[in-house]
Amino acid sequence: MRAPRTRGVLSGVLLILLGLWGGLLPFAGPYFGFGFAPDDTWVYNTDRLELSIAPAAAAVLGGLILLFSANRAVAMLGGWLAALGGAWFAVGPLLATLWDVQGIGAPLGTGEGKAVAEQLSGFTGLGVVIVFLAAFALGRFAVIGARERARADAPGPAAGATATQPIVHGRYARENQPGPAPSPRPGDQHVAGDTRHDR
Repeated sequence: MRAPRTRGVLSGVLLILLGLWGGLLPFAGPYFGFGFAPDDTWVYNTDRLELSIAPAAAAVLGGLILLFSANRAVAMLGGWLAALGGAWFAVGPLLATLWDVQGIGAPLGTGEGKAVAEQLSGFTGLGVVIVFLAAFALGRFAVIGARERARADAPGPAAGATATQPIVHGRYARENQPGPAPSPRPGDQHVAGDTRHDR
């Protein structure tokens, strides 16, 4: 279940930045004339909590989990959390009308192009991008990389072996292993002080 910490860094950072953008735009956007009515900064109400702050918090928290987690299950939980936040950015303003929520407010832009840009960057387009990044991160954590597989399949040191005691196999190991001297084979004759063998 372990995965490299670097696997979710890019997705995590982008999700954090996008979540902060979506959560702060309704409050700080009027500084730049880009946002949603009313044309006052840092105006809080329950509609903004439900439609901007809540999905932004989900995206930021999911991005933080992806950024720091080295466990696949935990990282995928963060990916799903960010994906849900992005989905709510995209469809929340439409579904909120079902329980009589007034909405976040009309775009501040007077031109059609600017109003569309505010709507896309604050809700629909922002949510789609967050869902895409979360799905990308989920896909990366759902598979095992070739290098991870190679490390997992690499044989480890045998039990009891140390760096100063190499593992030796074969005839050399049998002939040089410690223990009682081997008994002479039938037919071998040994003469004291003589190295010749008569067979």
